[in-house]
Amino acid sequence: MAHVHTIRLQFQSLRLPSPSFFTTLPPLPPKSLFSLPPPSHFKSRKQLLPFKVCAAVTENGPPKWWEKNAPNMIDIHSTQEFLNALSQAEDRLVIVEFYGTWCASCRALFPKLCRTAEEHPEIVFLKVNFDENKPMCKSLNVKVLPYFHFYRGAEGQLESFSCSLAKFQKIKDAILTHNTARCSIGPPKGIGDLVLESSSAPKDKPAESV
Repeated sequence: MAHVHTIRLQFQSLRLPSPSFFTTLPPLPPKSLFSLPPPSHFKSRKQLLPFKVCAAVTENGPPKWWEKNAPNMIDIHSTQEFLNALSQAEDRLVIVEFYGTWCASCRALFPKLCRTAEEHPEIVFLKVNFDENKPMCKSLNVKVLPYFHFYRGAEGQLESFSCSLAKFQKIKDAILTHNTARCSIGPPKGIGDLVLESSSAPKDKPAESV
């Protein structure tokens, strides 16, 4: 005969620990934790930025009329630059324009001179500001503006004359005459011995405009 085993289970109730077992939070303040402070607590923008930033915007205007050069035009600022440019040109034809920024005839002629320079990239065009190079201009006997000198290699100075817009054909004719293919024998002659007078010398009357 089989024996039957009886298993008795006993359940006991669980007791929760006392409230002191948990960490209690302090009571909330009267106002909500998410409430913003009054406007007086915020500082103004000026108080937050103790320094001022000053930005100066500089606008570069369009170039002056005498600054609009063709690629083969060079501005000359001294006698040494002038001599160096003539030497570096070697056998190329060099046309020197003596001008004044205040000269109305120079301004009227200049755009056409730039177009001529673009049409003849093989020619070197030098620009000499009369007011910046008065001693040199005086040594070269420049008394009227605009005035032009033509140089080429060992031949040195070929021609010089004054010219206005109405007589611009004079420059074209000189280019046809002197811009022919040739080989110079010997180093560039340039302008020879250019003697500059001291800047303390008595001032001559300014060059006239044609």
